[in-house]
Parts: sequence; C-alpha cells; structure tokens
Amino acid sequence: MRYEFLIDTYNTERAKVLSAWSVFEDGDLPFRPHPTDRRGRSVHEHMVHQCVSEDGWFRTMLGIDVKAPPLPKQETRIEFMRRYAFDSGARLAALRKMEESWWEGETLFFEVKRSRAWVMTRRMTHTSHHRGQLLAMARMLGRDLWSNYGPTADTGGLPQDHAATVYAYSGIDVLLEHEGSDRKKNPLPKRGEKAVTERPERE
Repeated sequence: MRYEFLIDTYNTERAKVLSAWSVFEDGDLPFRPHPTDRRGRSVHEHMVHQCVSEDGWFRTMLGIDVKAPPLPKQETRIEFMRRYAFDSGARLAALRKMEESWWEGETLFFEVKRSRAWVMTRRMTHTSHHRGQLLAMARMLGRDLWSNYGPTADTGGLPQDHAATVYAYSGIDVLLEHEGSDRKKNPLPKRGEKAVTERPERE
C-alpha cells in the first residue's frame, strides 16, 4: 500500500514519545524551562498537550475516534504513558485498515482542505516538535538521554565517530513493563573522550 510508510512512521513516533517520557523522574512533572515564566510548558503540561492534541486531530481531522478518554484518571507519569500507549495503539490499528483512497481523500485542516496523508504528516511533525522540547528539558534536568533518532552524547556522541544507537527499551510493551516497576533500561556505554558536538568548546 502506497501509504504504508506513514503508518510505519506513526508507529515509531508513538514509541519515541513514550521513550522520551521514560527519561523523566516522577518529581520532574512540574518542571518548566524557566521556573517563573509560565509561557514554557511544564513536563506535565507537555504530556497533557500530547494526549489531548493527538486525540483532537485524529477525531476531527482524520475521523478516527478510539472512544477512550485522552487523559488518565490519575495524571502521573506512568499513567500518562499507559494511556497514550493504549490510545495511540488503537489509532495505529485503525490506520492499518485504511485504503489508499482514504489517505488521498480531503479533510479540513482547521479551515483549509488537505489530504489525509498531508494531515498525518503534519501531525507527526507536530509531535516531533514537542518531543524535542521535552528532550531539551530533560537535558536541563541533567537526565541521561538514550537514543531517540540516533546517537546522543550519552551513547557516544557524533555518528562520524561511530557512536552507538542505544534505545532505552526494545519495544513499547517492555517499556511499559519496566517503567511500572524497576525502570531497568538498556545500559549506556561508558563516556569516552570523543566530542559530542561539531563545535566543541576549546580551552
């Protein structure tokens, strides 16, 4: 099917969201980029936005309603993860049933007509934008970062130095199992002396 790549991408994007959420501690939820400036969402507010925004786009623009509340009853880190994993999994199952004609059909993107394939692409870039903000906040908090797209400073630095890609967990089911108990992620390599940026500070 011509649009299988969008389904596959959404599947990896939902895993990346959950992986990003897994690097935070429970006490990190109130943290925001600047403690006295509420213009920047807190970690908690980012999780709310991801769940509510994705539910809204799928229901109103793509016509996919999973008939489930977008937010958990208890707004804790693990309950956000369970809620999002369940709802996004249901959306994934619905997407897999769609024919090419559905993807090419028009829908309203706010007040503009777009194809559903276009809306789906835009949805995933929206998710990626907010996930990037969260990962920057994790760095501000001093959290280790496993791979989300590829190598990180904690997995060896730059790709040209053959840094490793190390995911925290092997899949969503494993992530949910461990995040609800021992939080045993895949080990990170020992930190080396390789640069982690193309412009390292020089003494």
